[in-house]
Amino acid sequence: MTIGQALAKLQKSEFRARFHLTEKDKAYIAAKGLPVIRQHASDFVRQRLSPAQIPNDGKQTPMRGHPVFVAQHACACCCRGCLETWYNIPKGTQLSEVQQEGIVNLLMAWILREIR
Repeated sequence: MTIGQALAKLQKSEFRARFHLTEKDKAYIAAKGLPVIRQHASDFVRQRLSPAQIPNDGKQTPMRGHPVFVAQHACACCCRGCLETWYNIPKGTQLSEVQQEGIVNLLMAWILREIR
């Protein structure tokens, strides 16, 4: 599935489509710059989503507090259960570098749509 296809599919979900960046989120992105936000997304995915076993899976991503957290919920990349349901990435396996990069690319595409 391409990023465009994933974003279109997510927009058909009433739950996923209701997530949007706040003005505060947009100001944070503007202040930090997109490269820093991409690094944050990469760090969050690597630390909170990538491990094969996550003790608090399903609760590791706050609903707000950082633009990437909002993007993770909007893109169904917030927990391993959502990754399995939406993208057929099985729980219990470490995410590969390629999978992590794909998730970050999806999150950044969603963020770019929101700030334009």
